[in-house]
Amino acid sequence: MLVVENLTFAHPGQAQPYGFSLTAYPREITAISGTSGSGKSTLLDLLAGFLRPTSGQILLDNQDLVALRPEQRPVSLLLQSESLFEHLSAEKNIALGLPSGTDGTVLKDRVNAALAEVGLEGLGKQQAGTLSGGQKQRVALARTLLRARPILLLDEPFSALDDETRLVIRDLVRTLTIAHDWHTILVSHHVDDVEALAKRRYVLREGQLVAA
Repeated sequence: MLVVENLTFAHPGQAQPYGFSLTAYPREITAISGTSGSGKSTLLDLLAGFLRPTSGQILLDNQDLVALRPEQRPVSLLLQSESLFEHLSAEKNIALGLPSGTDGTVLKDRVNAALAEVGLEGLGKQQAGTLSGGQKQRVALARTLLRARPILLLDEPFSALDDETRLVIRDLVRTLTIAHDWHTILVSHHVDDVEALAKRRYVLREGQLVAA
């Protein structure tokens, strides 16, 4: 279980600090909504370790993550833009999810398994820059599979996709969350995405995160 407990943070010049408390469970998607500038991305940055809170705790199974650097945290982050190296093949982008020095045979097997799980069989050699938006998000999800980290943060991951592709990728995120016991935190402006995916919902109002 992931527990964010009385987490506070203020950007320079911000009079009233943000306040965040939430509970998220494995195999579930927890949604965060709120207007632009309400603090949604700040919360994700705190969870990922890019920002340090003024006070509070981030507890995963009772282990506090606050003191850990971003690379030490059991967290993967998927953005609206896929953050792929477009000059590399899909399989090379996915392989970035594994530590350097991984045995070549193990690497190939795990990459191929990830490609299959996200529905990209046969496309591993294709350059990332030639893939569609939905295929790029599948590559990013496959890379997350290899990282094998229990917290997945999604920052408007479907916004750049057409309606049909958004539904397909949305269903894939739900399937992977259940299959891999992820605590998935979704930030989205799309009400239909939140209603379709989220087991628990929170909203940021006046800088404070409250249950919706």
